[in-house]
Amino acid sequence: MTVAYGYLTIVLHAHLPFVRHPEASSYMEEEWFFEAITETYVPLLSAFERLQRDEVDFRITMSFSPTLLSMMADDLLKERYAQKIDRLIELAEKEVDRTWREDRTFHELAKMYRHRFYETRDCWRRYDGDLVRAFRALQEAGGLEIITCTATHPFFPLLDRNWAAFRAQVHTAASVYERLFGRRSQGMWLGECGYVPGLDELLREEGIRFFFVDTHGLLFADPRPLYGVHAPVYCRSGVAAFGRDIESSKQVWSAQEGYPGDPSYRDFYRDVGFDLAHDYIAPYIHPQGIRTFTGVKYYAVTHRSMDGKRPYDPHQAYLKAAEHAGNFMFNRERQVEHLRANMDRRPIIVAPYDAELFGHWWYEGPMFLELLFRKLQYDQGAVAPITPSGYLREYPTNQVSTPCLSSWGEKGYGDYWCNGSNAWVYRHLHKMGERMVELARRFPQAQGLRRRALDQAAREVMLAQASDWAFIMKTGTTVPYATKRTVDHVTRFTRIYEGLLGDSLDEQWLAEVARRDNLFPEIDYQAYAS
Repeated sequence: MTVAYGYLTIVLHAHLPFVRHPEASSYMEEEWFFEAITETYVPLLSAFERLQRDEVDFRITMSFSPTLLSMMADDLLKERYAQKIDRLIELAEKEVDRTWREDRTFHELAKMYRHRFYETRDCWRRYDGDLVRAFRALQEAGGLEIITCTATHPFFPLLDRNWAAFRAQVHTAASVYERLFGRRSQGMWLGECGYVPGLDELLREEGIRFFFVDTHGLLFADPRPLYGVHAPVYCRSGVAAFGRDIESSKQVWSAQEGYPGDPSYRDFYRDVGFDLAHDYIAPYIHPQGIRTFTGVKYYAVTHRSMDGKRPYDPHQAYLKAAEHAGNFMFNRERQVEHLRANMDRRPIIVAPYDAELFGHWWYEGPMFLELLFRKLQYDQGAVAPITPSGYLREYPTNQVSTPCLSSWGEKGYGDYWCNGSNAWVYRHLHKMGERMVELARRFPQAQGLRRRALDQAAREVMLAQASDWAFIMKTGTTVPYATKRTVDHVTRFTRIYEGLLGDSLDEQWLAEVARRDNLFPEIDYQAYAS
C-alpha cells in the first residue's frame, strides 16, 4: 500500500440492544433488528464483497456489539427474519402489480424494491442466515477489521466507578468475540464513546490494543497531544486511544450540512406502511394494526416538509452519491496536505459513524462507501484507507497521554444519558452492581442451580446497564418499552438476589428467565468478584 500524505480510518459502529421475545409470536421492537439486516448489514456486506471481488483496497473497521452478535446468532430471530424477508418480497410483488394498474409513476421503483429484496434473501440464504460467518470471512480475507464493544453497550461514566462491573462488561465482550471470530479482538468500542480514566487498564487485561474517544476526549488529554486527534496516544497502560476527527464526521452527520439530507436522496419517513390504505398494507405491518415502516419508500427528501415531495430517482441519487464520495475524498486530500506540514508521520483521520446510518437512515450510504473506496484507489494518491491496527503497526511509537472523561453525543459529557427523563435508572443500576459484587464474593465456587442463578443475575445486571434505555427515554420514542425493559431486568435480578440469600430459588421461574434472556453463554459471574 502506497500513500503520499496520510490515512483515512472509517469506523462503523454496529449496535442494537438485545431485543428477543420468544413469549410472543410478533414483537414490534424486534423490527429494529430485522430492518437493520435488510437495510444496513446485508447491503454493507454486499458492498464489501463487490470491493473484494474487484480487488479494491477497502480497509474499514466495524465494531459489532455483543448484544447484536447474540441476536445475529440466535436461531429464533433467524427464523423470524426469514419469514420477514419473505413477506417483504410478497409486498414488493403486490406493489409491482398495484403500481402497474394504478400508479405507474412508482412502477419502476416497485420493481427496484422487488429486486433488492430478492437479492437480500439470496445473500441471507447463501450464508444460511449466519451473518457472523459472512463478516468473519471478510475479516479473514484482510479488508475488514472487526472489533468488539462493551458487552451490553453501557455508559461507563455513569456507572459509579464500579470497577468490577466494568471488568465484567469488558471480559464478557472479549469472550463473546473470541468464540464467534476465533481470535482475540484488537480493539474495543466503548458504549457512547464513554471513557473514564483508568478504564484502559481493563482493556489491557483482555489484550485490547486500542479504543476510540470523541474529539475533546483527546484534545483535553493530560498532557495535551502534540498532534491533536490526527495521531493516536498511548495511555499509561500501553493501550492506544484514537480521537474522532470533527471535519470528516460533520460532512456525514450534520443535519444541516451532511450528505444524507440532500434533496436527491431517498426520504426515510415517507413509507408505504403509512401512505397506503390500511386494509391493503395490514399483512405487512404490526398484527395489532399499528402502522410501521416496511422499507418500501417512493419519495425523495426534496425538502423538510412531508408534503409535496417528488418521486425518488435512483439514478439521480447514484450520481449524487458519486459526487459526494468525490467531495469527501477531495476534502480529505486537502486535510492531510495541510496536516503533514507539521507532523513527523503521516496523519490519520478517524471518521466513526453508527453503522445503521448507512442504508437504514441514509439509503445510499453503502453505495457512498463503495464509491468512496473505489475513488480512493483509482482517482488520487494522497490518502489511503487503513485500520487502527495497521496504523499502530506502521507507527508503534506514540505520545503517552491520558484522555479525559468524555463521551460523544450532545455536549460531550453524558448529558444525553443522565437528565430529567432518565436519571432515575442509575440508583437501581448502582445498587444492582453493588449486589452483584456481593453475590460473587459470597458464592465464589457455586455449582448447579446456584451457579445458573448467579450467571443469570449477571446477565440481568448487564442488560439493565444498556445505554439504549436511557437514550430512548431522552428521545421520547418508545419510552414505555425502555422503561419496561429497565424495570423487568431490575425486578428479575432482585428476585434472584433474594432467592440466593434466602436459599429459595424458583428453578422453574429461573429457567423461563434464562429462556428469554439467553445471551452470552460464556458469561462468568466470577468476573464480579475481583
